[in-house]
Formats: sequence, C-alpha cells, structure tokens
Amino acid sequence: MATTTKVIGYLPDDRPPVGQMILLGFQHVITMFPATVLCALLMGFPVSTVLTVTGFGTVVALIGSKLAMGKFIPLYYGSSFSYIAAVTAITKPTFGVPADPELLAIVQTGFVATGVINIIVGLIIRASGGKEALDKVLPPIVTGSVACTIGIGLGQAALNNASGYLNNPAGDLKWWAAALVTIIATFIFSVYLQGKGFISMLPILLGAVVGYLVAIPLGLVDFSIFGTSALFRAPAFTFPNFADELTLTVIFGVGIMAIATIPESTAHLYQISLYVDHLADEMGKERYGLSKYIGLNMMLDGLNDLINGLFGSTAGTNYGENNSLMVITRNYSGPVLITAGAISIVLGFIGPLADLVSTIPTAVSGGLSIYLFGVIGMQGIALMMAERVNLFDPAQLAIGAVILIVGIGGNIGFPGGFLPIPLLQGLFPQGWPAIATAAVLGILLNLVLQFWKPPVVRANVLND
Repeated sequence: MATTTKVIGYLPDDRPPVGQMILLGFQHVITMFPATVLCALLMGFPVSTVLTVTGFGTVVALIGSKLAMGKFIPLYYGSSFSYIAAVTAITKPTFGVPADPELLAIVQTGFVATGVINIIVGLIIRASGGKEALDKVLPPIVTGSVACTIGIGLGQAALNNASGYLNNPAGDLKWWAAALVTIIATFIFSVYLQGKGFISMLPILLGAVVGYLVAIPLGLVDFSIFGTSALFRAPAFTFPNFADELTLTVIFGVGIMAIATIPESTAHLYQISLYVDHLADEMGKERYGLSKYIGLNMMLDGLNDLINGLFGSTAGTNYGENNSLMVITRNYSGPVLITAGAISIVLGFIGPLADLVSTIPTAVSGGLSIYLFGVIGMQGIALMMAERVNLFDPAQLAIGAVILIVGIGGNIGFPGGFLPIPLLQGLFPQGWPAIATAAVLGILLNLVLQFWKPPVVRANVLND
C-alpha cells in the first residue's frame, strides 16, 4: 500500500502557531546576532540601538512587501560589513566602545544616501523590465559568484571565532572542541530530524544549545556578563547631521558602498526565490516567483537603510546567514521573520535578555558560522546551476573566475579584506574592499559583453 509523506515547511505567507513563531523567530535572532553585533562593535555604534533599529527595519520591510504585492519577501535585515572601512575612517572607534555621537550623526548621512541610491535603483529596475533588465547588468554568473564569494570569503572569520584565534593565536583545544560539537550537533539535527515535524525546523537553535552546554564546563561561557545591564534601558538614538562640513564627503564615501550590497541583495533574493518555489512545488501550491520583484526588493533595502540612517543604526543588508537558516529548516514564513524583528527590538530595551545572548561564546557562534557561511557559498553555486550558467563559455568562466579570486583572495589574504590599491585613497583609506571590488569587476566585464558581442561559435565548427 502506497504511503504519502507530509511535506514539512512554511511558505512566506504561512503563519505557524504562536509558540512555534517565537521559537523560530528566536532562532533567526541567534543567527543574525553575531554579525549584527560585531558590525556595531567594529564601527562604534551602540549595540542596543543597532538591535532595536535593525529589528524595526526588518519589520517595516516585511510589511512593505506584503502591502506592495500581497505576499511577503522573506528576508532578515542586519548590519552590513561592506561599510566598515568607510565608516571607521570617520568614527575611528575603539572596539566595543560607542563612538562620539556627533561623529555617528555625520556617518548616518551616508547611510541615508545608501537608502536613496537603493530606492532609485529599484525604481529604475521596475521601470525598465524587472529581472530581465537587471540580468543584463547583474546576470546569474555575477550574482551567483558574488554570493559564493561572500560565503567562502567569510570562512576565515568563522574559523577565527571557532578556534579562539583572536584571543589565543597559539590555539586552544577547548575552543575547537566546543566548535566541533556545535557543528556535529547542528549537522545531525539538520539531516536526521528531517520529516520529524516542527522539531526538524530548529537545527540551528538546537545546535547552539548543545554547543552552549558543552562550552560551560570548558570555561568558555562568561556568566559575569549577567547583571551588567539594567533591566530596562532605552537605546541611544541619534539623528543624521546634514549641516557638518564633512557631510558631503561622508555621503559620497559611505553612500558609494551601496554598490557592494546591490549584487548581494540581488543574489539573496534569487536564492530564496529558488528555494521557496521548490518548496511550493513539493507542496503542490502555486509558485511565488519572488525573483520577479527585484526592483521592489531594492526599494525595501533602501527603506531599511533610511530607517537605519535616521535613527542611529548601521547600514544594513538582507542576511545570507538567515537565508541559509531558512533553506536548512525549510521555513520561509514572513510572520516568523516579523517575530524575529520584534524580538530584536525587545533585546534593545531589556538588558538581561541581551546579556543572555551575549554569553554565547564565539566558539559556538563560530561553529554555527562555519555551517551557515558555507551554505551561503553553496547557495551561490545552486543559483548558477538553476539558472543554467554555461561554465564552458569562456566569457562566463572568466567573469566568475575574476570575482572568486579577487573577492575570496582579497578578503582572506589582506588585513581587513582591503586590497592595497593606491587609488582614491581619500575614499578608501584602508584600501579597496575586496568583495565590493570583485563585484564591480564582474559587472564591468559583463558590460563589455553587452557592448561588444563575442563571436558565436558553432559546436561542430571543427568538423566544417
């Protein structure tokens, strides 16, 4: 007798029960927390403010997508690493110490500029034919390679956290042990809980719990963090200063970095669209076709950056880590992401909750990052496969090759991931950001193909 297996997963407009939404939302918060907080610490922004504002920006973007097209675009918005060089050139922060609020207010004008740029790009895309028009500038070979570069290029950061290298360059087996247990536990939960109901959607949260419990007897959990924050605290909101003499410099220097997040955002939308449609097919439901809404997605990215710039948070991007989580758990629920945004907002106001998440040792978050960052890279490959990118075509092969080597090699091989290019040093005092530079090179090479068409070679040319 034939048996049918129930397909486990949530599509973007699905609303799980309240208890499940809270757990799934908290899992998203754990996933975004390390990168978002690290960006805040590196750029000198107050962590509580960044958590609250990015959570609010995520909620606004999700509701915006629902109002605009009647369905959710399931993406989580956190802090972007693309802006670190341009921002720290102004704030010159000490790690973990909030920078001068007056300097932050000037930097925020640059974030407002990125929001405006993204909105303008989104409007142009919507007016010029959507995905087909964008593919001429950002074809799958570019977006897929950029996604692959982002994931693999972050590999060193994941390994640094997992190994405790930044604290002890000689290495420490305790850190490796906690990270390895986290990876193995997360792998087991991801693979062997499939089809087991709701619990199959919590592998990252479960892996984090196992890693955390192992890290306690190893002495990696610092409980002294508890009690350092008041029960209730108001985030320190700041507002942009458009009147300072540095404002125009910042608007140009920070705003131009939006070019790094546009390919990233595009790649993330294409990836999530691919997997959402696959789940819809399995469920026998209508495909969402989210990739058609790339223009709207760019406008929502811009709206999110405007919110960050106006209220004192770091410029954002939709997170590949959370995309990876959704792919692993097959949970693309927009209401769950709204719940995650709400939890992030609450964390900004309630000290002990933020303290609890802050006690997660980097060995555990590093173990999770090895998995999540790797999935980002693999999703880039999956995108190119799904779009049938011809890697036997010399042009496509060259574009992908340049992006991968410049992006990954530069991000891992040079301090901070900045290429030592002695050009435009006023804009890039620490060098050119490798991943952004790789994306631009890929775009430029593809534009050559648009204006100078390569010869069409028949497959049987050798037989003529």
